[in-house]
Amino acid sequence: MQSATISFANFHNHGELFANILRARRDSFILRNRWDLPETMGMEYDQYDTPASRWLAVHENGRVLAGVRLTPTTARCGIYSYMIRDAQNGLLDSIPSDLLYTTAPVEEGTWEVTRGFVCSGIPAAIRHKVRMKLVLEMLRTSRVEGITRMLALLPSNWHRWAARCKLDMTAAGRNMNMGGIDYQAVWIDFSTQLH
Repeated sequence: MQSATISFANFHNHGELFANILRARRDSFILRNRWDLPETMGMEYDQYDTPASRWLAVHENGRVLAGVRLTPTTARCGIYSYMIRDAQNGLLDSIPSDLLYTTAPVEEGTWEVTRGFVCSGIPAAIRHKVRMKLVLEMLRTSRVEGITRMLALLPSNWHRWAARCKLDMTAAGRNMNMGGIDYQAVWIDFSTQLH
């Protein structure tokens, strides 16, 4: 089992991995969750898949087991910035604008975590190992990119696995149901782990 952080600068070094992440996202969000999202050639994508973002994957023999997208809160592309902020500003119909307790930040060192998934076919016996591998890749990437904290939109059961994954997480907003799944915005503090 391996992990990788992909950017527009290095995805040519990873063969089909970037496309496989987008295929796994389609399986997770469009097929399994039945979300109405853009897709083409069997891949899910949106306006936040830009050169500003990074894509983390846990993979084995070309098969993506889990993944997540990271986007700096300073990102801009046309009228869009990052998903949570754009939702708060009323640009996204699918996410409530009152998802955060405070104003969405725009600051160096703070990145957003979205499109996180663990593939549904992963056996229960190794799910925790896969999740830990993804967390370790997030930690490695936070060191490389100088990320001190992340703002994530996660299933509301995040507190059940946060301690097991050794993540310092706190609620950043209210519980809300989106597409039949309960979600909550969450802060993840990486500041104590950057050295």
